[in-house]
Amino acid sequence: MPVGPARMPLLDHLSELRRRLTIIVACVLVTTCIIYMASPTLIQLLIDPVREFMPDGGKLYVTTALGGFTLRFKVAAFFAIIACCPIIIFQVLGFFMPALKPSEQKWVMPTVAAMVFLFFFGMVFCYFIILQATFGWMLDQTVDFAAIFANAEDYINIIMLLELGFGAAFELPLVIFYLSIFHLVPYKDLRGNWRAIYVGLLISSAMVTPDASPVTMFLMFGAVIVLYEASLFVARRVLIARDGKESLKWTRDEYAEHKFNED
Repeated sequence: MPVGPARMPLLDHLSELRRRLTIIVACVLVTTCIIYMASPTLIQLLIDPVREFMPDGGKLYVTTALGGFTLRFKVAAFFAIIACCPIIIFQVLGFFMPALKPSEQKWVMPTVAAMVFLFFFGMVFCYFIILQATFGWMLDQTVDFAAIFANAEDYINIIMLLELGFGAAFELPLVIFYLSIFHLVPYKDLRGNWRAIYVGLLISSAMVTPDASPVTMFLMFGAVIVLYEASLFVARRVLIARDGKESLKWTRDEYAEHKFNED
């Protein structure tokens, strides 16, 4: 049976962590250097959804000598992280996999696939739906009293933060699913305390969104509510199919006792 990180000598544990972090950093850096050459095209791709709200036909302005290089590098790194997302997730889960039981290890590859899918789905949702609504509202607050100056760094930073924020937020169904099926939090508690959870999701939506726009906050809140309910629906079906309807009320200890009796 594989030895988990908790039983490894400390130096071996740190060595394994360093090895996996080195793989992640090396992949991201190499990919960033490659993507840097295409960064002007990628910048235009990022602003396409909001171009109609920008002055001068969507022309961006850089105000410092190093502004262009800095922005290109940021955009290249942003797309490098996206491109390396499967590798990053696999390395992180791979570090913890030896600590899992054989029955739990079988979930690793489906988890990697689900995490990658949900992350990209969140970014696509943001790109095609959120960006237009957000920038439309934000820029509309300015036109009545001031001219808009399209600072390139400001626009691109907000777009990238929104993309990453929605990509991360769309991982919620996976978290809820695993909390439920492993009984880390009983399903009945996740279902019964929905009011408090909704409030928590609303507060989280306000904290995660990088702008002060209520439009962005409520759009994210609506999206995560749908994802939360969908994850509970799937978890309920899995629990009933695997352990019966009574398992919806089990705590972690009750689940462990059930598995012990089965064995």
